[in-house]
Amino acid sequence: MAKHLNIKRYQKILNNIILKQFTIEIKNHAFIKAIQRNIDPDVIEAIIYCGKIKKFGKNYIKFIKKYKKFDVICVAQIQGQTIKILTIEKR
Repeated sequence: MAKHLNIKRYQKILNNIILKQFTIEIKNHAFIKAIQRNIDPDVIEAIIYCGKIKKFGKNYIKFIKKYKKFDVICVAQIQGQTIKILTIEKR
């Protein structure tokens, strides 16, 4: 019998491959808002590298990671070879 594939593991690997071709830049506004909303910089890094990626609009993407008590969303803009994190929300 074949073992079940762990889709989440392969999705994380694929996200890392896609993100390696971009440089990631966190705007000052996003960092300030994250600190005000009690979001640790380590959590921001985990969201970018392990969260789900949803594209909306022409040049915008969202990194979404769900935790037990809250969700964290990073809104970013793609410009050339850079991904600029514009804002960070906590729900």
